[in-house]
Amino acid sequence: MKRERSDRPMAAAVKYDREHRDAPHLLASGTGRVAERIVEIATESNVPVVEDAALVSALLALEVGDEIPVELYEAVAKVLTFVYRLDSSRKP
Repeated sequence: MKRERSDRPMAAAVKYDREHRDAPHLLASGTGRVAERIVEIATESNVPVVEDAALVSALLALEVGDEIPVELYEAVAKVLTFVYRLDSSRKP
């Protein structure tokens, strides 16, 4: 989640399902209360939250459901790699 100059929170959720889509896609995004709720849902669901202000800003320009553009692959791949490693380290 990122704070804008007005201290308004921003958040985006990305999903990558290799079996059904060729690229990660934007699952949710928003500012203010919507952003807070995205983070709440992620936390309640034990989904890691990664803070990357530049990436969130870029993702907010997309529509929910859009595939992540090639220009953001590297940044999204770093986040997904971190999340997958974290997830695998949690499993017994």
